[in-house]
Amino acid sequence: MSTEEHQTVPPRLRELPSRLLAQAATHAQRLVAEQLTTADARTWHYATLVALDAYGPASQAGLSSRTGIHRSDLVAVINELAERGLVQRAPDPADRRRNTVSLTTSGRGRLRRLEQLLDTAQEELLSPLSTSERTQLIRLLGRIVDHHATTAAPMPQTTPDAP
Repeated sequence: MSTEEHQTVPPRLRELPSRLLAQAATHAQRLVAEQLTTADARTWHYATLVALDAYGPASQAGLSSRTGIHRSDLVAVINELAERGLVQRAPDPADRRRNTVSLTTSGRGRLRRLEQLLDTAQEELLSPLSTSERTQLIRLLGRIVDHHATTAAPMPQTTPDAP
């Protein structure tokens, strides 16, 4: 939306928090997708690599819970990452009927590269804000998300276009 178009939007709409959050989320998703695309990656790749890096090897069900990616969609993500040598599957020692997914050394390197790209996207998204405003925004958004995570019905699992 251009500045001129933005000014024709009624003030009540321009100041509606839910609308502003939705518009900011749209910009954020676009910026992140653009950056990740330069590395032939998607948000689900990043989410899976982060979860494995943060918590170590996990079952598919565990990864689904930690990333919000539906189990059936996660299979394709794991397949893509495994084909690239970024994760590996191995039988779970506790239950040989299921596999454990773990991050490879190449996967850790790939994660670091994706984090650099996401830093660029975050910087562009938050460029109008000072450092203290960024900190405040993150804190406030976290409070909103945390509040609704504990008081509302579970959020639906992410779709292919969501980060």
